[in-house]
Amino acid sequence: GIGGAFQYGLQVSIINSPAEFIKSFIRETWLKRYGSSPSEETITLMWSFVVSIYSIGGLLGSWSAGYLSVRFGRKKAMLFANIPALLSATLMGLSRLCGSFEMIIAGRLFSGVCVGLALNIHLMYAGECAPRRLRGLIAITASTAIATGKFAGFALGLREVLGVDALWPILMAANALPALIQLLTLPFFPDSPRYLLIDKKDKEGCI
Repeated sequence: GIGGAFQYGLQVSIINSPAEFIKSFIRETWLKRYGSSPSEETITLMWSFVVSIYSIGGLLGSWSAGYLSVRFGRKKAMLFANIPALLSATLMGLSRLCGSFEMIIAGRLFSGVCVGLALNIHLMYAGECAPRRLRGLIAITASTAIATGKFAGFALGLREVLGVDALWPILMAANALPALIQLLTLPFFPDSPRYLLIDKKDKEGCI
């Protein structure tokens, strides 16, 4: 769940704390580039892009989840979902250093793609790997991971942690940590028995 539903919960909640800092960053960047201060309508528009483009990325990721999970298997598809997660963390983490609020928008798009993939494949993979008597319990872990991710996002966004002007790029790049944890641990997990039997025709592997 840490690279699946957890990412969704984290990304949903993590954007709330640095809102004013990001708006100030957009204002400062605009002023440096164009020599004039942007209107409040422009700031609101750019912030709207930062928030809403995440959903568009999620839609793209969801569309791709079915194809990737059949083409490469559930486990490899979950590993693949970490690529846009790390890319988004890099873009958002370096946005202030590079003086580009567009990097935040692009990073949010890629984080949406990651979540669209991971959330769908997480449920599929966990449900197919779980023993029959534990299948219901394992399916519920998706909701648990979402709640844990939301809590982690709110906790990291506290002023005592990363919710300050100097540290908001690190806060926005926090999704890199669960992605790295999954990249290091998931390769040791088995493939989905259903994928092995139905898609790969590998009956022995399935058994």
